[in-house]
Amino acid sequence: MTIAAVRTHRLSAPLHTPFVTALRRTTTVETLVVEVTDDDGRSGFGEAPQVWQVTGASIAGARACVHEVLGPLVAGRDADDLNARCAEVRRAVAGNEAAKAALDVALHDLAARRLGVPLVRLLGGTARQVQTDVTLAAGDAVELAATAKQRHADGFTVLKLKVGTDPAGDLERVRAVRSAVGPGVRVRLDANQGWTPREAVRIIRGIEDAGLDVELVEQPVAHWDLDGLAWVSDRVDVPILADESVFGPRDLIEVIRRRAADMVNVKLAKAGGLHPARTLLDLAAAHGVGTVVGSMMESQIGVGAAASLAAACGTSAVADLDAAWWLAWSPVRGGIRYDGATVVLPDTPGLGVTSIDEAKVQRHG
Repeated sequence: MTIAAVRTHRLSAPLHTPFVTALRRTTTVETLVVEVTDDDGRSGFGEAPQVWQVTGASIAGARACVHEVLGPLVAGRDADDLNARCAEVRRAVAGNEAAKAALDVALHDLAARRLGVPLVRLLGGTARQVQTDVTLAAGDAVELAATAKQRHADGFTVLKLKVGTDPAGDLERVRAVRSAVGPGVRVRLDANQGWTPREAVRIIRGIEDAGLDVELVEQPVAHWDLDGLAWVSDRVDVPILADESVFGPRDLIEVIRRRAADMVNVKLAKAGGLHPARTLLDLAAAHGVGTVVGSMMESQIGVGAAASLAAACGTSAVADLDAAWWLAWSPVRGGIRYDGATVVLPDTPGLGVTSIDEAKVQRHG
């Protein structure tokens, strides 16, 4: 059975709450959905989110990569030879990890549908639930405390507080959130590269001295500053999680070699798909590095793929997969759903996505 067509859909959907970090502010999810169809008319879906400030990926660039290189590469080829197709996609172009991830996931989704099994089963797992944190967008201490209470009431027990926009006030923000939710809720921080190494050490030590019980701190310094990341890691007790510093295996190997971080956040749009993301999880585990599976701001498609990977492979810390929870509405029908802090995977084949509402997306090709 061969791959008959590769199409793309531009998806733009509003968030119910603005998403604010040290890198950006957004009120929408902007992404390119890739659809791979076989001769029997089955379709598999993948997603390439547009995140200029992290991956540099754009919808226009991802679409060009898919239509000009990756799509023609797999069209007419055997849909069941999944490993070969995914390897060809990885080798076809330099960079363009989001576009490669979208096609990689679409191929996996199609393969799972052809076998009649959920994607998590194709990946070797049986779990249908994955716990997730929820992000508290950057803001002042009073706003964050109120939001933390609301998210806890919504059922979330792991809160990811965005800091780094105003280093001088970050300790007070953490104090306010901890006071609002009490000791029974885990609090993790994400500076999104917003601190200098000295600021990071000063703030994290202040958090430790105040007994604020922070689970981890994600990407405290610039992604390129591995020396600074290692300097911070060596001077604080709170575990340091690398995110923007690690896209692929070479990045992770360098982090491991320098002892720059205790943990790594693995995201499909950075790694280039499920195959390379699994390599990162295995590499981290082999070297005693903790793992989290996360996502960019994506729909049920991208989050569903990441959740399937987390369910199949396991991680050392609660996943970071609340992205689709932020959507006010989505043109994607079917797929994952949220039950409080639980991402519930469908028991239908593949990602469980049934259709994309063409009235709400711009179709290409």
